[in-house]
Amino acid sequence: MLKPQVHYQSNSTITNRRAHFLLPKSFINGKELASLLVVKSSRSPFNKARRYIRAASEPTTIKAVEDVPQQSIKVKALVTVIQTIGGLLTSLGIERGLDDIQDLLGKTLLLELVSTELDPKTELEKPTIEGFAHRVRQESGDVKYEAEFEVPNDFGDVGAVLVENEHHCEMFLQDIVLDGFPHGPVNVTCRSWVHSKYENKQKRAFFTNKCYLPSQTPIGLRRLREEELALLRGNGQGERKRGERIYDYDVYNDIGDPDANLDLARPVLGGKERPYPRRCRTGRPRCQSDPSLEKKKKDFYVPRDEGFSEIKHLTFSAKTLYSLFNALVPSLGNVIGDAELGFPYFRAIDSLFNEGIQMPPLSRQGFWKTIMPRLFKVITDGKDVLRFETPQTSERDRFFWLRDEEFARQTLAGLNPYSIKLITEWPLKSKLDPVIYGPPESAITTEIIEAEIGGIIKVSEAIKQKKLFILDYHDILLPFVRKVRGLKGTTLYGSRTIFFLTPSGTLRPLAIELTRPPMDGKPQWKQVYTHNWDSTGCWLWRLAKAHVLAHDSGYHQLVSHWLRTHCATEPYIVATNRQLSVMHPIYRLLHPHFRYTMEINALARESLVNAGGIIESSFSPGKYSMELSSAAYDEMWRFDHEALPKDLINRGMAVEDKTAPHGLKLTIEDYPFANDGLILWDIIKNWVTDYVNHYYPDPSLVVSDQELQAWWTEIQTVGHRDKKDKPGWPELKTPEDLIEIATIIAWVCSGHHAAVNFGQYAFAGYFPNRPTIARRKMPSEDPTEEEWNSFLEKPEAVLLATFPSKLQATRVMAVLSVLSNHSPDEEYIGEEMEPSWADDPIIEAAFEKFSGRLKELEGIVDERNSNKNLKNRNGAGIVPYQLLKPFSKPGVTGQGVPYSISI
Repeated sequence: MLKPQVHYQSNSTITNRRAHFLLPKSFINGKELASLLVVKSSRSPFNKARRYIRAASEPTTIKAVEDVPQQSIKVKALVTVIQTIGGLLTSLGIERGLDDIQDLLGKTLLLELVSTELDPKTELEKPTIEGFAHRVRQESGDVKYEAEFEVPNDFGDVGAVLVENEHHCEMFLQDIVLDGFPHGPVNVTCRSWVHSKYENKQKRAFFTNKCYLPSQTPIGLRRLREEELALLRGNGQGERKRGERIYDYDVYNDIGDPDANLDLARPVLGGKERPYPRRCRTGRPRCQSDPSLEKKKKDFYVPRDEGFSEIKHLTFSAKTLYSLFNALVPSLGNVIGDAELGFPYFRAIDSLFNEGIQMPPLSRQGFWKTIMPRLFKVITDGKDVLRFETPQTSERDRFFWLRDEEFARQTLAGLNPYSIKLITEWPLKSKLDPVIYGPPESAITTEIIEAEIGGIIKVSEAIKQKKLFILDYHDILLPFVRKVRGLKGTTLYGSRTIFFLTPSGTLRPLAIELTRPPMDGKPQWKQVYTHNWDSTGCWLWRLAKAHVLAHDSGYHQLVSHWLRTHCATEPYIVATNRQLSVMHPIYRLLHPHFRYTMEINALARESLVNAGGIIESSFSPGKYSMELSSAAYDEMWRFDHEALPKDLINRGMAVEDKTAPHGLKLTIEDYPFANDGLILWDIIKNWVTDYVNHYYPDPSLVVSDQELQAWWTEIQTVGHRDKKDKPGWPELKTPEDLIEIATIIAWVCSGHHAAVNFGQYAFAGYFPNRPTIARRKMPSEDPTEEEWNSFLEKPEAVLLATFPSKLQATRVMAVLSVLSNHSPDEEYIGEEMEPSWADDPIIEAAFEKFSGRLKELEGIVDERNSNKNLKNRNGAGIVPYQLLKPFSKPGVTGQGVPYSISI
């Protein structure tokens, strides 16, 4: 609903960089005084006893008094600092005043240049060269600082810069450019917060943009490289605090909140009983009522550089998501009142888009309109009115949600294109224990399917010709039916839905089976529904579809979206920061794909997947939602199957064919998600191939790369330790192995996530198309005479009562509207180049090729969407499939593939 050093696109060699902070107030001006230069000697560039050599004050750099070689060059450092919210908020306090004094004294930042070489005489690290940077000007939201150095000719290349923040507040460093060397500028991309020395005396180390494998690290940087990784790993002790940059692992023991209410207790996810990926460790105190769980706290720790950028924090997080959860969702509950109140008629649903809901006034005038302009369309008489934007799907075809052909089409080109499978075995049979769940044979018989097909083909021949497909939520949901039915206001079945591939390449739904296991002294119940040509059968079919759609909505949100993208990716991020130096080329390849993910995941654990949160209160599995995702992880998740080609093959949606495009022949030729996705997969893989082959020209370099091997081992044995002995983990011995692993990770964070996230409001904003919960059982399941007569007299009322309540629907609609929207500083895949890539001509050329192919994909998608022969993406009232179109355009909902799992 869903990094060390956060990277915002910027480099001194790249033009058209976006301004990432737009607040107008600047740091207080003052006359700039001299910066202080000292040449120092010490073996430890992290913590050293400094010797300051004072000199006369001049408005220019003063040379140190002690031994500065006469043969030296003048080097100027230009430091870009992004002005921060914190800096403005403290501008009236004493700390801001102290920091202004430091600015006046030219002591804002203390920089130390670190050589890549050892001293040839002592064979120790060369003395660093130290100088203070002073503020020189402001450009939009950036503040520029300068320092000057006298660098001896025999100093060697600069490999890193140590930074000490002399302010009392943290500062966000964008980059440092060292100019004056004969071979050209040296670029140091920081994009990180630097703590105040008054909070932590540890200096920050920033390496230059040049990439090094561990074995190729210049000898003068080896210890620094190792120490920086050690700092990021921490010691696994204590509670993590804001501002720290420590990455470690923990189980999901923070979903419940039993200290607040025992009904909010939830089991730990992660371990033999409930396998799950690991999250980032926070070390919070344990609950008094259940010591296996962590206490809830208002602020969730994420490593400092994993937080939102300033503009994202203003426009997305602080002003939208927090307001959504902490203000809008509670306000909706107050306005609507009765949590079980449903919609009395369909016009009441339409009124959400036409008339809206009047919200209670807040103390800040125009608050809602400012925070959520997409949701608050009307303000009259000073009153805020929540009026939802009509989704594109409903805008094009008001009755799209009712049509069977659209129900089937969305399995291929909708919000959850990851569940449809080819039927390869007949008859259908459950793998669950029949002693517990009843007879395993499906009630969908050969006779039913052949009758629905119309007698044109036998079932055996249809399976042979690959014409029968299934949405199978039978075995994954049936174990939860008894527990979910114990909850108030919801029900659940195991379900199977069969589709037939028509000659036009579209799918036609044939039959729906709903199953209830033996419970409450009753035997197993199961029934098959088809689209009959009588009124009763037609309404039962519509109700059965509503149940299946609720199953698909829950599975999509909990498995296809949360588990397979957000949750599975967090261990990759933690391992990357713990085991790969920022200088490592694979770190720099993958880092853009991790941006903001951990912050989003923390927010999800706080307000979406938490006990009593949006998911539990509005989706069919209720309080067992996260347990369902754990069961799916245990039974279905495999790393190698996260690759799009293998996922398609595993579901029977493609077979290997070396003569076909992408090496695959699709079972359904017009499968929009797969067609666009395979091109994007190939583009990503080609980029990764060029990148990896450049840094690993010799296969032996992969095996001998200690950081890389430790990274891959940690992902398997710690981050996904509950799966470490399961199949699906590739070996990491060759560049080809590394290419496959890195491509899977990049795909999951970009293409996979875009396909299941950014279309949420378009397809589910009009909730009858994708109800998130079914509140009533089928009227044909063991009905009383009164229940059956009520259905016969007013079937529409039964359908509306099955749909989510008004409160459930509006809460989910609001959340989907926010989560489907791209952030203003979204960085789309292949749109801008990372600074470290631009510093290497070969990688720069490979990226330009990568970006060019993505632009070609834009045209291919447009051409396909206009092709009248492709019935699954073109036709009357159909919204074009654009979820995997690489770049977004203003006003186009859902379009664009960001690098990372940003929302």
